[in-house]
Amino acid sequence: MNTPEKFKYWLEIAEYDIETADALFEKGRWLYVVFMCQQAIEKLVKGLYVLYVDDNVPRIHNITALVKRFEDKLPIKVTADKFDLFDTLTKYYLSNRYPDYISKLGAQIQKPEASIILLQAKETFSWLLTLKP
Repeated sequence: MNTPEKFKYWLEIAEYDIETADALFEKGRWLYVVFMCQQAIEKLVKGLYVLYVDDNVPRIHNITALVKRFEDKLPIKVTADKFDLFDTLTKYYLSNRYPDYISKLGAQIQKPEASIILLQAKETFSWLLTLKP
């Protein structure tokens, strides 16, 4: 796979994840709405990493840390509100978490929060697409 094909791979799975977030919102699965937003943004950022850095994408889930690795190469500055969203989404990355942790985290997210995060994630997703060189 060449670099554009690798970006396309990351983009396609990111698009699937943001669409899944929408579907989960309709079902009222608030924690998983936010988790899928996190996944979508992380994957799109990893696609940009491929374009700006190389195809050896770090196996990390901290979106801010990923963006910081190529921020200086971007055509525009990443604003503080974008980094705030990245940090918020990173908190909701779920990986082999204990059920008690997921339950506690899930209790923090209700429809209003999930709605705001979904809207911000969609806006940021569109904005990230504009950063493609």
